[in-house]
Amino acid sequence: MLNKFSLWFNNPIYFRYAFFILMLISLICNYVIGDGDNLFIIYFVVTIFLGFGFYNHSHFILILLTTMIVFCRYHFVQSSASFISYLVTYLLITYTAVGLMKQYQKVKEGTLELILALAKAMDSRDKYTLHHSENVADIAYKIAKKMGLSKSLCDAVHQGGLLHDIGKIGIPENVLLKECKLTDEEYHTIKGHPVIGYEMIKHVAIFSQNGIFDIVLYHHERYDGTGYPYGLKGEQIPLLARIITIADAFDAMMSKRVYRNELKLDICLSEIRKHKGTQFDPDIADIFLSFYEESGGK
Repeated sequence: MLNKFSLWFNNPIYFRYAFFILMLISLICNYVIGDGDNLFIIYFVVTIFLGFGFYNHSHFILILLTTMIVFCRYHFVQSSASFISYLVTYLLITYTAVGLMKQYQKVKEGTLELILALAKAMDSRDKYTLHHSENVADIAYKIAKKMGLSKSLCDAVHQGGLLHDIGKIGIPENVLLKECKLTDEEYHTIKGHPVIGYEMIKHVAIFSQNGIFDIVLYHHERYDGTGYPYGLKGEQIPLLARIITIADAFDAMMSKRVYRNELKLDICLSEIRKHKGTQFDPDIADIFLSFYEESGGK
């Protein structure tokens, strides 16, 4: 239930739909039941949904719609209270809901700024991967959009792309920036970054609701079950993490690293094709490859 309301707060249009639907239901109930005074709670909820759904609209729209609610409420209720007193009460409800939604959006924007700051702090440790997180986020967002995922999931995969390697902040620089081959012990240290990243952000409640935890923790799992940290296989790996896996691998191949130069595009695409069904989800890989097939390989 909390996750559903979180989805609604991230997509205020749902509150607008609910506003009009409940308004219609209240009118039908008034005509059928005939005693609007017993339906006052519906009008309160309608007004709250009005504030949530139209929080970013003009005062004219807010006042007009609130007046419409009050007119319907007043018309069906025999009361000694004046129309003006109803209007004042319901306007207070509307603007309280507007204030709550604006505060939520402000907190969400602050969270996005925090994500960007963390991503830049992590990427700045290595000049060769300075824009890696942003690139992964952009590629993953395009894949998610091509897959027809909801806007909230597309936004989540973009945010998760920015944070997917956040655990590397906890990796010593002598290991992270080493130019020659890693020892088994050093490689084991590197493989710990998904768990380190998860431990860093696990207390941020909003990340647990939108799938970012899954991205950070599982983006190095492989479709054939040979990945890390837990060896998940196939659809055991959360969908958003499977998307990030492809975006991460592609940008890594396309980027210059301390131990090699960047690879050519055709080689990178060939590697994605080669590892469909082993490292990568084959369906998501096909969607990713379709970007280049549709553009003639450009």
